[in-house]
Amino acid sequence: MGAAPRESLKVTQGEALLSKYQWNTREAEHFFCKVCGIYTHHVMRGETQTAGVNMACIQGFDIFALGEIEVGEGRDLSVVDGASST
Repeated sequence: MGAAPRESLKVTQGEALLSKYQWNTREAEHFFCKVCGIYTHHVMRGETQTAGVNMACIQGFDIFALGEIEVGEGRDLSVVDGASST
């Protein structure tokens, strides 16, 4: 994920295929592809001038040119004790 000023984010294709997900205060907006489910971008709660962007969704951007990127274990950050998808 990368970050960009919200006003610079432009969806150039497939906008009708995006689904918006909100919860709690409904301030943050999370967008996903209705076809494959991939996260595309989001607008942060409390910082609505910034958009988080799935860099792999940017046409022409080579994510492999970034080199090796550290990946964390998201499940280790869960607030649900003992949560499991199995």
